[in-house]
Amino acid sequence: MTLFLLLDIAEAGSLTAGAERASMTPSAASQRISKLEHAIKQPVLTRLPRGVQLTEAGEILTSRARLFRREMRAASGDLEAIRGLERGTVRLGSFPTVSASLLSDALKEYHARWPGVDVRVQSAVRPRLLEMLNSSEVDLALLWSYSWTDEAERSLSLEPLMEDETLLLIPIDDERAGGEVRVSDLSSGRWIIRNDDHPAAEVLYRSCRAAGFEPEVVYEAHDYQEIEAMVAAGVGIAMVPRLAVVHHRSDVRTARFAPADSVPTRVIYVASLARRQYTPAMYAVSRALRGAADRIATAAIA
Repeated sequence: MTLFLLLDIAEAGSLTAGAERASMTPSAASQRISKLEHAIKQPVLTRLPRGVQLTEAGEILTSRARLFRREMRAASGDLEAIRGLERGTVRLGSFPTVSASLLSDALKEYHARWPGVDVRVQSAVRPRLLEMLNSSEVDLALLWSYSWTDEAERSLSLEPLMEDETLLLIPIDDERAGGEVRVSDLSSGRWIIRNDDHPAAEVLYRSCRAAGFEPEVVYEAHDYQEIEAMVAAGVGIAMVPRLAVVHHRSDVRTARFAPADSVPTRVIYVASLARRQYTPAMYAVSRALRGAADRIATAAIA
């Protein structure tokens, strides 16, 4: 690439030395630079008695070339890391909702592409996942966060994967299925929630209070499978994260909340210690997780 040749000349201080770096003859290098100058209609080098000096245009181009070369080298390293994956182990922290949806889809792809690399998963609640990361019990962890959630410690590097939209879960015969609803229209609803200290319950209370009413809670469940069963039975309705019902029962449906209601959503991300450099296996796990998150997001739009 001619820009890399120009960078070699600038760093070497002369056209001859730059051409040698680029494994070219001085004559061929000079012809390439002349073609570049003709293309941009201005000089990039000033020939001096001893060596060369960059013009203003040359400075701009070499600055861009330096950044591009750095990115190309980084990309080459990433590709080489993936290509070399033959064995290894990644310890991953997760939580039940994401394990049953995003993670399971990601691991299908991962094991198909890199069968020699072992992924060992520990499922836990968010505070415990943070502990495991900081004590290096796990290499990576899948975490969630709402706008009011305490920020993760500064010692962590966070890579957002997707926004997990909050949906209304209703019985299959509910006329609102597949449509859009306003929270204010649900003031007479009977609600099923995760047990009271769960963040999903906080989503319901915040949303209903913003709409001007207190929700009537008739059932507190310990997991989303229990919530789905009670909704299907007609006990009540529920607010749930999309990932909780990616593989839902056939006798329940979902509806979306109107954007104007600003019903809280959570962000799903993969975290690691900021000081921890990714191994090739960790990089591959992260890549598989992002692929699964992108597929889920695409399916939600469709």
